Amino acid sequence: MIFMPSISDPITADQIEKIELKYLRIQEYKQLKALMEEAYSILPDSAWERHEIQKLIDVFPAGQIAILINGELAGCALSIIVDYTKFKDQHTYQEITGDYTFNTHGETGNMLYGIDVFVAPQFRGLRLGRRMYDYRKELCEELNLEGIIFGGRLPQYHKYADEMTPRQYIERVKSREIHDPVLNFQFANDFVVKRVIRNYLEGDSASREYAALLQWNNVLHTAVTKKLSTTKSVVRLGLIQWQMRPYRTFNELIEQMEYFVQAVSNYRSDFALFPEFFNAPLMAAYNELSEPDAIRKLADFTEPIVKKMSEFSIQYNINIITGSMPSVEDGDLYNVGYLCKRDGTTEKFYKLHVTPDEAKLWGMTGGDYLKTFDTDCGKIGILICYDVEFPELPRLLAKEGMNILFVPFLTDTQNGYSRVRHCAQARAIENECYVAIAGSVGNLPKVHNMDIQYAQSMVFTPCDFAFPSNGVKAEATPNTEMILVADVDLDLLKELHEHGSVHNLRDRRTDLYRLELIKK
Repeated sequence: MIFMPSISDPITADQIEKIELKYLRIQEYKQLKALMEEAYSILPDSAWERHEIQKLIDVFPAGQIAILINGELAGCALSIIVDYTKFKDQHTYQEITGDYTFNTHGETGNMLYGIDVFVAPQFRGLRLGRRMYDYRKELCEELNLEGIIFGGRLPQYHKYADEMTPRQYIERVKSREIHDPVLNFQFANDFVVKRVIRNYLEGDSASREYAALLQWNNVLHTAVTKKLSTTKSVVRLGLIQWQMRPYRTFNELIEQMEYFVQAVSNYRSDFALFPEFFNAPLMAAYNELSEPDAIRKLADFTEPIVKKMSEFSIQYNINIITGSMPSVEDGDLYNVGYLCKRDGTTEKFYKLHVTPDEAKLWGMTGGDYLKTFDTDCGKIGILICYDVEFPELPRLLAKEGMNILFVPFLTDTQNGYSRVRHCAQARAIENECYVAIAGSVGNLPKVHNMDIQYAQSMVFTPCDFAFPSNGVKAEATPNTEMILVADVDLDLLKELHEHGSVHNLRDRRTDLYRLELIKK
């Protein structure tokens, strides 16, 4: 069953300080009950009792998830595992839940059955439903279940019941002639209608007690039972090979940003990587100024861009690496970037080694802060362009447990690109990690010192038997605007560290040499 309430005084992404997706706890029942009563106001006595929620948490904690926004319960998804071979497609909600006892749940079952999904009205429009369904899909894959199935209400059907059958109604919704909030949401999440169920939910007059039996198939399902992993193993990277082009307004740049974030998010990517200085086209408006003054004008856009990126990371459920942008701090000019996590938090990183041109033409200063970042996909490192040409930095990050190194870059010639590309690949080998690089292509004839770009975005791996023999996992077409999506398996790195043909990290002669980060 799923209920999608209408918008009421909606919160916007910029009002979010923290978003959490976590296991539901019984301590949150008071908030949960209030949310359910609001969501199910049209269905009398349909909110779950405290002991029923406690039973779900006890028998299947991983299946009961909550989304909290700024500490407030915003949504919830409840599910059980059932042996669907014991049920017919023409079942009722009461039957599938074992007369609301959840005794139908069993770890040896083959399907994840959705009991409930609801989102508070004020938190609609933030794609929280999609976030919970992405979690369900990943849980289904980790538990090696055949798929997800549930009965979806038809809350608008009562308006059309006198003129069409439920099947005709569903077909009209598919063709977008009728808007149904439940079905539209499920179709967008790759669910298909298996059949129409009669007398599914007693008292659901809006649906005339009909429901659409909706199913999502797990294409990764195998006959061998797979143990649930506590950490994400396969991470999907979305690299954005950005085309430099003039923008008449700031909003045009934001629209292009969102277009690419949505594109890689639609492929369920865990990360979106933008290039270095991807916002340089905005400098065209200041071309009459000196180059140092123009780049400082560009820095005025950094804060609003990061704000929008953080909003997109929440809306599209993806970790965004913003590439880099100029930033003026205490009068000094830096090249900085941001990691906008999908939980709503943001962290900053600096370019530590500025190029001779950046220092000479812009008066740019190198930062002095290096760290790894903890994400929901493990530890990552981020280095901006020229920094990857200094092997000490990735080695220090590797010592802290980095699995993936992201390198946003900007190079004008193939010579410059080759330096970044070959150094990045060397870092993958010597640090036994994945390295993803993303750059810009095209030209900006009206922007000084940014007139041409050359790039080929790539994902590099170590060179051993579990990886591509040439160490290249994926590569974009050179000098073409596009996205590059690639999966990297973190478990392969663990195996490499222990059983690789060589051990670049373990075999270091620390009795002869040592590398240390000097703390300021």
